Amino acid sequence: MSMICKRQLSHSVCVLVVGTIMLLLVNSCTSSDDQSQLHTGKVLARVFDFKLYDSDLRDVIPDGIASEDSTRRIKLFINSWVKEKLLVHKAEANLGKNPKNMEKQLADYKNSLIIYAYEKELVRQRLDTIVSDAMIQEYYNVHPKDFELKDNILKVVYVKVNKKVPNLTKLRTLIKSDKPKDKTELEVYCKQFGQNYFLDDNVWLLFEDLLKEVPIETYNKELFLQNNRFIELADSASFYFVNIKGFMTRNSHSPLSFERENIRSIIINKRKREMVDQMHKDLYQDAIENKDIEIYSN
Repeated sequence: MSMICKRQLSHSVCVLVVGTIMLLLVNSCTSSDDQSQLHTGKVLARVFDFKLYDSDLRDVIPDGIASEDSTRRIKLFINSWVKEKLLVHKAEANLGKNPKNMEKQLADYKNSLIIYAYEKELVRQRLDTIVSDAMIQEYYNVHPKDFELKDNILKVVYVKVNKKVPNLTKLRTLIKSDKPKDKTELEVYCKQFGQNYFLDDNVWLLFEDLLKEVPIETYNKELFLQNNRFIELADSASFYFVNIKGFMTRNSHSPLSFERENIRSIIINKRKREMVDQMHKDLYQDAIENKDIEIYSN
């Protein structure tokens, strides 16, 4: 697993844990009076002082569902509810009910959720997501230092085929050719016999991504790119044909075509931040003008 994937996984686990804790806190801070007002009808299950009523199943079973599916869903829901309440009870026993610091955390968490939901909806309704080529070009020109390559990239055509496929000589000729007719014929050949292939030589790829598909062994990737154009390799079952059409090594200036989608995301995210910041300023200014804010001196 890559370092990026590990960081993303760790972040996801943290979010899940925090969300679960907050859910437990919300449940544990709900009074018995509130519980009795929310739930009515026949008691279906009990865990310590928690009770599950048949009214809690109203949204669990959709209309028109088969009896067998209905029974299965009810069992799953009850089992899930029992496990959750056991965990809530354990948390209450160890943390204590309604401590003041938890009440503050709950209030802060609730406020954060409300603000986040509002800002997200505001962005969804009003954000302009159209980014022209001219805007992308301008950003690229103004921020050259932001686009230094951290990895080697290349334009390439590669094909993997079984060793028993016909017309290998023809394949070698087609993969080396730049003629439109031969490119079309190569695509037809690959669709029929290719185990894996990439034929769009207008697209920049990371050299590392190619190495995941083709068993190239090299201790100096930059030197390899500088000294190889057409590569033919084999393993026990397959042939690999690679035609390198162009390359750029790390620490050089990244081409615009490679950075286009990245720049588009940067511009849109900048608009998001500016929109939310402006909303905060306008909200504060309106409240001042309407005398909805009063700050009292000590």
